Amino acid sequence: MLTVEPLPEAARVRVCVRFPHLPALPAIIARVRRVFDLAADPVTIGAQLAQDPLMAPLVQARPGLRVPGAWDGFELAVRAILGQQITVMAATGLAGRLVQAFGTPLPGAACAATGLTHVFPTPARLATADIAALGMPAARAAALRALAVAVLADPLIFGARRSLEEAITRLQSLSGIGEWTAQYIAMRELREPDAFPASDVGLLRAMAAGDGQRLSPAALLARAERWRPWRAYAALHLWAADNSATRIEQETENDRRAA
Repeated sequence: MLTVEPLPEAARVRVCVRFPHLPALPAIIARVRRVFDLAADPVTIGAQLAQDPLMAPLVQARPGLRVPGAWDGFELAVRAILGQQITVMAATGLAGRLVQAFGTPLPGAACAATGLTHVFPTPARLATADIAALGMPAARAAALRALAVAVLADPLIFGARRSLEEAITRLQSLSGIGEWTAQYIAMRELREPDAFPASDVGLLRAMAAGDGQRLSPAALLARAERWRPWRAYAALHLWAADNSATRIEQETENDRRAA
C-alpha cells in the first residue's frame, strides 16, 4: 500500500510505502516523484511565467504550482478519452463505472478503509470488454478498445519521445485521440513541460476578456508563445484560476437565489 499526504508547513509530502519487496522501493519512489512533479524547479518556472502581466498574479496566488502526473499511462489515456466533450463530473462517474465493471477487486480491510475497491482495468481486459454497455457513444467505446489493443502491441507507447511534436504525432496516430487528448497525455504522463491543449474549454474561459469574449484556440496558442517552455504550468495556473472563478460565480448565484 502507498499513501502520500501533504505537509504544507514544510513544503513537502510524506510518503508511506508498505510493500513486501524492498528492492522495488527505488522504483516506487521514482514514480511518486514523477506523479507529484517533485523534480520541477518552481522558482525558475514561476519567474519565467510572471514576466507576463496576465500570469504574474496567478503565480503569486499559487507559488510552486506543479503539473500532476499519472501513475499509469494507460489509465490516464482512458480517463482522457472518457472526458472528451463531457463534464469532469460525468467523466469521473463514467470512469467509476468502468472500474467497477472491468477492474480487479481489491482484497483486505486496509484497502476498504481507504475507499479503494478495485484495480484499474488492464489493457488486456478492455481489449475484449463490452465497454459500450456502460452507456457511452459507440465511437468512444471503440476508441478505448483500440487504445487497449495498441498498448498491448506496444507497451512503451507512452514512453518519452525526442520532442513534444513527435510525441503528439505518435499519440494522434491512435484511434480516438485528437490534439486535445494528445496534449493532455503529453502533459501529465510524458512530463512534457511545454504541452498545451489550446482548445481546452477551461483555458479559453479563463482567458476570456472582461466582456466574456473568448479567444479562439489559434489565438490562445499564439498568446501562449511567451510562456514557453513552461506552457503546461501556465495551463495549470489558468485551470486553477478558472475553477476559482466558476466557484465564486456559483456561490454568488446560490446567494442570489437564497435571497
